Amino acid sequence: MIEKGIILFYNAVMKRLLQRFFGPKSKKTTAGEIAGKFGLELSGDSKTAVLGIAPIADAGPGQITFYSTERNNDAFRILPISVLKNTKASTIVIQPENVPHAPKGATLLITERPRAEVVKIMDFLFTEPPKRGISPDALVARGVVFRRKKSVYIAPFVLIERGAVIDENVSIGAGAYIGRNCYIGKNTVIHPNAVVENATIGEDCVIHNGASVGKDGFGFTVQDGKNVFIPHAGRVIIGNRVSIGANSCVDRGVMADTRIGAGTKLDNLVQIAHGVVIGRECFAASGVAIAGGAVIGDRVMLGGGVGIANKIHIGDGASIAAMSGVMRDVAPGEKAFGYPAFPIMESMRMTAWLRKQALRGDKNDKDKK
Repeated sequence: MIEKGIILFYNAVMKRLLQRFFGPKSKKTTAGEIAGKFGLELSGDSKTAVLGIAPIADAGPGQITFYSTERNNDAFRILPISVLKNTKASTIVIQPENVPHAPKGATLLITERPRAEVVKIMDFLFTEPPKRGISPDALVARGVVFRRKKSVYIAPFVLIERGAVIDENVSIGAGAYIGRNCYIGKNTVIHPNAVVENATIGEDCVIHNGASVGKDGFGFTVQDGKNVFIPHAGRVIIGNRVSIGANSCVDRGVMADTRIGAGTKLDNLVQIAHGVVIGRECFAASGVAIAGGAVIGDRVMLGGGVGIANKIHIGDGASIAAMSGVMRDVAPGEKAFGYPAFPIMESMRMTAWLRKQALRGDKNDKDKK
């Protein structure tokens, strides 16, 4: 028992040291400063130090955490109230009705929406001051237009081609490529080794490492028994606040543009084919592949590994469960599942029926033996 206690103590100390010296660096602030900045009601000592953030079960002295019974959607898990009672966090973002369950001595930041406020607090604690300047190792062609040159950051080994327009406060990471006549909107961040060509990108967007935006699509036709490439003349038009995940591809259109609406988020390893139109505030998890000409409405949720056939229409507010294959249009608000995808209850009944038949067949085989 003593040896086990020593090992646990050693592991805890090493974890704290690793987090301190190698983890993300948080701003040093106080609960009072956070309360004032975000308009939160404070209960407790306004001078309580906030040196970092952690999940409520792992948080310790000097850290801020949150506890919430909000249920924005079915994915949110509400933790037992005992987790709140036993937390060691110095500062807790909490709803008014849960204040009586908070540990004595903790400083409380009271709000009806702890999850939303914690997102803002994390941004405040961990966002680094913006970098400025153009590296001498970057290659910027003649004819590139900077709306406010002193506000941008261009890292080493970036290549920006003639005719590109770079708006203010844009950050472009090492090894990224910006093609001819591209437009990069205000406050957009392009991470290392991303490629942007034949594209217009809105404000406050994020293009993650290795993403490819604006390359030719998989457009071929058969002529005289041979596969012949179709020239692409379209572009990619990306709205404001769009995020393109690492190693994702968004292809340019053949004649019509590929479009992604404001607020839409694509996970890593997502494929958007030529001429696809995606609406506003959509989510596409890793492995989603959308074939050419598909039209996706607003606020659509696509689970991991979903495949969507060409020219399919998916209505506003629809959601497609992970690993589904969509080969027919999906109505607004519909929840679809399966391969091929059907309305979720219909698909589950079919799955249950097939399983029942399979089990019946197994029983009959055993009886014959």
